[in-house]
Amino acid sequence: MSNQVVSREEWLAARKALLAKERAMTHALDALRAERRQLPWVKIEKPYTFEGPGGRCTLLDLFGDRSQLAVYHFMLAPGSDHVCKGCSFIAEHIDAARQHFEHADLAFAAISRAPLARIEQVRQRLGWTFPWVSSHGTDFNFDFGVSFKKEDIAAGRAIYNYGTPIQNSEDMHGTSIFARNESGEVFHTYSTYHRGDELLMGAFNWLDLAPKGRNEADGVMNWVRLHDEYEPRPERSGG
Repeated sequence: MSNQVVSREEWLAARKALLAKERAMTHALDALRAERRQLPWVKIEKPYTFEGPGGRCTLLDLFGDRSQLAVYHFMLAPGSDHVCKGCSFIAEHIDAARQHFEHADLAFAAISRAPLARIEQVRQRLGWTFPWVSSHGTDFNFDFGVSFKKEDIAAGRAIYNYGTPIQNSEDMHGTSIFARNESGEVFHTYSTYHRGDELLMGAFNWLDLAPKGRNEADGVMNWVRLHDEYEPRPERSGG
């Protein structure tokens, strides 16, 4: 780090100039969020079912007694031992957040294509408690743009994030939002993918405040690990 060192008065002038830009961005984001909430909805006609710790459940069941549902499409593929470090980084934020947003009428569930036994293995290893169900053998992940068939990838038909052709990965990540009405009808209201999921990475917001930012000099999220794979940092000596 080699930032310029200035007087407190010079720093304050620079900080106020940046604050004006931050305020403009905040107001622009407020307008964007309001526009997002006004998107039209699509009624879910297909009877999706999942396998959870309590047995078979439907998309409607995942709402519980709430009228809104957030789904994180966690990359955990059938037959793979790999656990996506990016998805895990997001997952680390969920349990802390949902104890608040579930009191604001928003339920949550993670959904993966891996069988439930594999999901439970990962959940127990990493200590997560959020609802996490398996869509194994269903169309759910494919219909919501996060899983792709080999023949579609080969033919150039596998499209991610509303326009990006997938070259080889059969599973990607994303977030989808659903709403239900009093009659029990379920609607798809929003989905975001790729960098859109940065909205869920609270740790990045802290790092973005610091001089090194996300500290990605050696590649995007190069330092991120599953939380039980980080090496202990040595204590710094001195006073």
